[in-house]
Amino acid sequence: MQTFVFLADGFEEIEAVGIIDVLRRSGMEVTVVSISKYSKVVGAHGITVMADIIFEMADFSQGQMLVLPGGNPGTQNLDAHKGLKMLIQQYANQGKYIAAICAAPMVLGSMNLLRGKRATVYPGCEEYLKGATIVPDPVVVDGNIITGRGPGSVFEFATTLVTEMWGEYRTKELAEGMLLQL
Repeated sequence: MQTFVFLADGFEEIEAVGIIDVLRRSGMEVTVVSISKYSKVVGAHGITVMADIIFEMADFSQGQMLVLPGGNPGTQNLDAHKGLKMLIQQYANQGKYIAAICAAPMVLGSMNLLRGKRATVYPGCEEYLKGATIVPDPVVVDGNIITGRGPGSVFEFATTLVTEMWGEYRTKELAEGMLLQL
């Protein structure tokens, strides 16, 4: 199961690293992609993370899921990347999973991918989810779109991604090993 997690300067570190860690623990093949021309990406709180590959070098054809961590200005940087938005649209058209947490659902909102869907987002960003039914839950799954509310919901968000890809048994095993209360 190939999953891509996208990093832009200003990403929310706890979301990105937490999601990457949980997905890899589950056995998922996770590729961390920088949308800039550099592998080193600096988060919103000054933590530098080394991506596996830069966007232009990646082959997304075998992927099953795209994941967008939030953060500021990370979300704006993701939203400004035309290649990423084209990829998101392609995955949406193919019914593949698209997951976004914190402010990052705004990227999906700007693309009208949330119209008629239930979604959650970081408080104060609701107006950017055009046509969505806003739900204040930590994680919302509506078809192939998965949204998370913010840093405090990172484990619930990441384990939901595992459930969607691998099923509840794998999630239960993972949660027990991590001492998570789900």
